[in-house]
Amino acid sequence: MRISVDEEAPRGPFKRAHREFALPKFPTSTEWLTLAALAGVYFAAAKLGLGFALVHPSASAIWPPAGIALAAFLVLGLEMWPAIFLGALLANLTTYGSLATSLCVGVGNTLEGLLGAMLVNRYAHGRKFFIRPSDIVMFTGLAVGLSTTVSPTVGLTSLALGGFAPWKDYGNIWLTWWLGDAAGDLIVAPVLILWSTAPRPPWHRRRLLEAATLVIGLSLVALVVFDGLVPLPGDGRLPVQFLCAPFLFWAAFRLGRRAVATCVLVLAFIAIVGTLRGLGPFARGPTNVSLLLLHGFLAVQAVTMLAAAAVVWQYREAQERLRRQAVKDELTGLANYRCMMSSLEAEIRRAQRAGAGRGFSTALLDMDRLKQINDHYGHLVGNRALCRVAECLRASCRVTDTAARFGGDEFAIILPETSETGARQLVERINARLMADEESPRLSVSAGVAVYPRDGATAEKLLTSADRELYRNKAAARAATAAAAPVGELV
Repeated sequence: MRISVDEEAPRGPFKRAHREFALPKFPTSTEWLTLAALAGVYFAAAKLGLGFALVHPSASAIWPPAGIALAAFLVLGLEMWPAIFLGALLANLTTYGSLATSLCVGVGNTLEGLLGAMLVNRYAHGRKFFIRPSDIVMFTGLAVGLSTTVSPTVGLTSLALGGFAPWKDYGNIWLTWWLGDAAGDLIVAPVLILWSTAPRPPWHRRRLLEAATLVIGLSLVALVVFDGLVPLPGDGRLPVQFLCAPFLFWAAFRLGRRAVATCVLVLAFIAIVGTLRGLGPFARGPTNVSLLLLHGFLAVQAVTMLAAAAVVWQYREAQERLRRQAVKDELTGLANYRCMMSSLEAEIRRAQRAGAGRGFSTALLDMDRLKQINDHYGHLVGNRALCRVAECLRASCRVTDTAARFGGDEFAIILPETSETGARQLVERINARLMADEESPRLSVSAGVAVYPRDGATAEKLLTSADRELYRNKAAARAATAAAAPVGELV
């Protein structure tokens, strides 16, 4: 199923041509099982959907397979098309029509999903389209609106040409077919995509309780509105369908995109069952017409709530980005000066509460020869050198330590419950790691250590003490290497 490229593939202008003409790789056993499982799921969903075909045996206003196909192509890849085609072929062959018309319907179903996936990949960031409201609009217009015209056009035309559908009912059947496919893409596909790809936040007890309360509350209200759980005045056809909206907003603002998609699916299931029973605000005529009206309502709810959830997600991401920028150094990823000072003040307060027996150390480190590195290698290499020192600090420190970029080429480490000897040993380990790094140029650091409360009882005094020792050590090292080689060899 995958295209394999030979390890000895030609390079240059013939490389692309070699890729295009490489022989397909034979599917593995896992891939065969995936294809078979997907075909079986599509077949079962198709038979379920065809059970609600009212205007024609092959046209249903309820068509979950469309969403399954789109999700499969977006999550598993376009190479899943044989499974979709086989499932569609078998479902139609065992329902209505001839082999030729079933082949055409299967081709239409497959092309519809492929086109929808390609359009979403091209214009709506693929399966990540749920994180931007603009991408949700593109998904709705291209996948839900445009690509779903393929299957009813190809399938119904083949049925009409084969004598299995009357031309005079072409428009009504086509509309039913298209709306069923569109509803499948809009209601089923988001649930499958989000539950299989989106990052999953930790589900602690309170979050689980809130989610359960949301689903139960939405289900009860939906049963009242659409299934007559509680008798309502007006023959149960009052426009009370928007009583479900607060629960969807709850999902969007509190629990996120996956919860919204799941709640829309729950609402759709209850509403469809109730409408098929002739209950609810949309049961106002023939069942097929009632379902089409219901789909319009569900489409508005799904698009609005998914867009709202995307806006909330973007807002939270922006908040998290600002929070990281407030405490992290952008270049190295270490804590910044502000975060370091806050941590140092907090450590001083902890030591004061613990009494005389509680002390800690603070180390200031200065990267040697950064100016020469910038002058000789360029500032990009200099920035990379700063990042290498930061990586070494992260690898050398404990979880309880705070490593920060103090400013310029200086770094600071706060070492809780660490003696002066332990702090100096840490500096030695850091220099040993840097010397063992084979990347050029070779790096080293000079350091100064201050111990609380011996060298100062405030953050300013501790840092001043460590800074003085740092520059004494740096001056001594500079004096010891006064007769060193030229800059090019030094760095």
